[in-house]
Amino acid sequence: MGFVVLRVAGTAQGWLNRAAKTARSLQWKDYGPVASLVRQTSAQPLTEELVEDKGLNLSTSGDSIRKRFLDFYAARGHKVLPSSSLVPEDPTVLLTIAGMLQFKPIFLGKVPREVPRAATSQKCIRTNDIENVGRTSRHQTFFEMLGNFSFGDYFKQDAIKWAWELATLEFGLPAERLWISVYEDDDETFAIWHDQLGVPANRIKRLGEEDNFWTSGVTGPCGPCSEIYYDFHPEKGHSDVDLGDDARFIEFYNLVFMQYNKKDDGSLEPLKQKNIDTGLGLERMARILQQVPNNYETDLIFPIIEKASNLANVSYTLADESTKTNLKIIGDHMRAIVYLISDGVFPSNIGRGYVVRRLIRRAVRIGRLLGIKGDNIEGTFLPILAEEVIKLSTNIDPEVKTRTSRIIDELKREELRFVSTLERGEKLLEQMLTDALNKKVPYLSGKDAFLLYDTYGFPVEITKEVADERGVSIDMDSFDIEMENQRRQSQAAHNTVKLSVENGAEITENIRDTEFLGYSTLSSKAVVEGILVNGKPVGHVSEGNEVEVLLDRTPFYAESGGQIGDNGFLYVNGQHKEGVVMIKDVQKSLGNIFVHKGIVTEGVLDVGREVEAAVDVNLRQRAKVHHTATHLLQAALKKVIGQETSQAGSLVAFDRLRFDFNFNRSLSENELIEIEQLVNQWVGNATLLETRVMPLTDAKKAGAIAMFGEKYGEQVRVVEVPGVSMELCGGTHVSNTSEIRGFKIISEQGIASGIRRIEAVAGDAFIEYVSTRDYYMKQLCSTLKVNAEDVTSRVNNLLKDLREARNEVSAARAKAAIYKASTVVSKAFTVGSSSKIRVLVENMDDIDADALKSAAEYLVDTLQDPAAVVLGSCPDGKRVSLIAAFTPGVVGLGLQAGKFIGPIAQFCGGRGGGRPNFAQAGGSQPENLLAALEKAQNELVSIMSDKTG
Repeated sequence: MGFVVLRVAGTAQGWLNRAAKTARSLQWKDYGPVASLVRQTSAQPLTEELVEDKGLNLSTSGDSIRKRFLDFYAARGHKVLPSSSLVPEDPTVLLTIAGMLQFKPIFLGKVPREVPRAATSQKCIRTNDIENVGRTSRHQTFFEMLGNFSFGDYFKQDAIKWAWELATLEFGLPAERLWISVYEDDDETFAIWHDQLGVPANRIKRLGEEDNFWTSGVTGPCGPCSEIYYDFHPEKGHSDVDLGDDARFIEFYNLVFMQYNKKDDGSLEPLKQKNIDTGLGLERMARILQQVPNNYETDLIFPIIEKASNLANVSYTLADESTKTNLKIIGDHMRAIVYLISDGVFPSNIGRGYVVRRLIRRAVRIGRLLGIKGDNIEGTFLPILAEEVIKLSTNIDPEVKTRTSRIIDELKREELRFVSTLERGEKLLEQMLTDALNKKVPYLSGKDAFLLYDTYGFPVEITKEVADERGVSIDMDSFDIEMENQRRQSQAAHNTVKLSVENGAEITENIRDTEFLGYSTLSSKAVVEGILVNGKPVGHVSEGNEVEVLLDRTPFYAESGGQIGDNGFLYVNGQHKEGVVMIKDVQKSLGNIFVHKGIVTEGVLDVGREVEAAVDVNLRQRAKVHHTATHLLQAALKKVIGQETSQAGSLVAFDRLRFDFNFNRSLSENELIEIEQLVNQWVGNATLLETRVMPLTDAKKAGAIAMFGEKYGEQVRVVEVPGVSMELCGGTHVSNTSEIRGFKIISEQGIASGIRRIEAVAGDAFIEYVSTRDYYMKQLCSTLKVNAEDVTSRVNNLLKDLREARNEVSAARAKAAIYKASTVVSKAFTVGSSSKIRVLVENMDDIDADALKSAAEYLVDTLQDPAAVVLGSCPDGKRVSLIAAFTPGVVGLGLQAGKFIGPIAQFCGGRGGGRPNFAQAGGSQPENLLAALEKAQNELVSIMSDKTG
């Protein structure tokens, strides 16, 4: 059995020294090679020469474990496939949380398998156990799941046998340290482990449905599981064993036997295609082989922790448990943060962006607790730690290094953004907690927690974490209400994998993938393979019904890659038009089956009939123009603002295009002009496009850009504008850039932190846009009686005149209000005996709010100190204005205008507030104004009588 050896001194040496100390303290007597290496490492520094001279075993590094796993299954006929993005295609899942996620459509039978068996090392993110990160030995937010999968090929026998061989032969784990769990009723699996592989019965545990039966949801594919555990303390024997004891066991390999479909009534029926879905935690296996006490101290994570320790000026080895926990959290979170940003997830307050923002802010707060500060001008430390993560990324995701500047820049911005409000928020939270601890039951209201979240950027999880440390609870129900009020329009995000057997499975069972003809023709004969009305299959449909039509072949493009589906018609019996279906949308379903959505406008449609499928030529041309223009826009953006920018989403419609991209600021007017000019220059060059199909590896080598969110097979379609753009794209495009005719940016705006959006028009939409704007400009010129080039200066002069006129009107209204105030000043009366206070409460009729303010100021000056004035008015018959003005003598008695006016305004259906000496309020119920003023007068008299005796 080997021990991990890194080929550098420094950080790696520190890791090995620490491992040596751990080995000595744990007395690993069973591991001779480990103990030998530890002794050598302790005696002298590790160098490349030492590694080469001694011939030390390098096979237990994290990178090596990953490679050995994939090589093991590749040798057994598995196709090694790359990790998919942390941003899944599945809309029911927020982030990629399992290795099987990219194969979900295959498991469901929605898409045909391309290979019978596969192996992957999948990047995963899970945050449901975030509070356990750093506190247990195994919980992480980012981890790699090694997996081998069978799609209707091999099943239990081979899956179990190979898992055992991998663990005991390839990785050299002692068989006597391995325990097995099986589903309680799965005798077949028990027999394979016991009878064929010789695992003693007392090391095979039967567990119930909660532990060892995997389900995808209420219904859908499911099946029993079998798990392999490593025993750190075999000396404790075999009696009363609990596999859930983390101090003794770690589960490192889970085998799921997907063999049933759970029906609506809860019954199980065998699946026609039985599948294998497995997961082996890379960090867990590294912990076992490297013989360290937890996942964080493996070579996959510890270099990040050690870097954080150096920045905090502490020794991890000598640190107390609290400090170690905090360093582990930082090490874990930094991996998640870097890989999320690399995959295009940028900090925001919703969805995936909230996950990365929460992790960043948690890391920043913990780093500040540890005293970490960067050595750069800004004092940021996340970029420094990110560089360490990026160094370790080569064999996990080689794309990360190419995105270094994007990752570093985003982390610097987000850290500075958070730090700018963190200190104020920390002080406010401390005050809130102090106040809460003085209560009989210490708790924070949901409103307080939301204020910290909304104003100071504190994720509620951080607030809860700090509050828990101080023994203060949070009213999360009311917090959730506040969040819902703010984000009512946001869609809820899901964090579970949901599989289900589709209702339409019967109709599609015998239907082949739709043959797409739309690259070469816009009209073709086709046979109706299926018809659905309200989601249910029918054989016949008549005029007036909305339908979904499945054809064996089609020229219609189905929505994908940002391009919307084609419109057009299906004609039954060609020109005789026994039936006509107007198609308004086309979508892909169950893999590559095109669903034509429309309405029967004439006659009838039957399954099995031949139809003429005709795409709307004009709309297709509009889509082609906008799609090619999108490619040119991306090329122009990279040229003007930098190659680091990349696509974050797109829409190719008939009337416009929309392009989302990663960038941290708004584009200047000059940049937008330069981008427009570049695109129009390429349009004018009349360049012929080149489209070809090639292997994915060749396309990447040639420099082709992949479209955001798209999944590619081994053969890909490459669309190239020679000398300008080369992208992987299945969309439809013009033959020559001259077909675009013209390009115009309509708007540029931010839609999320670090994400910008450009909307533009091209082709016919460009002509329509320019013509419409020209029409309005001519109308404006005619109205203003100036030439187009003089419109701006003319409008500016008019605005200046308008401002001056408004000021004059405002001044006149103020004078009128003051005059009216002078006529009512005599109505003031005195209150109190020891200190006579002049009080005036008056309805000023239709005076507007600004003029009412002038009247109040005049009255308090005229009445002199001490005086209290309350005025009300209804300037438009719909809205109420109220003002309270108190002199210093009144304020000195403890009466504040801001607090006084609020309850008065409630009588008029409004609210208000302000300073102690002057406050304003409004309301929507003018019929209650007199009652409100009467209450104000009564309140003033009562309060002042009490104050003055």
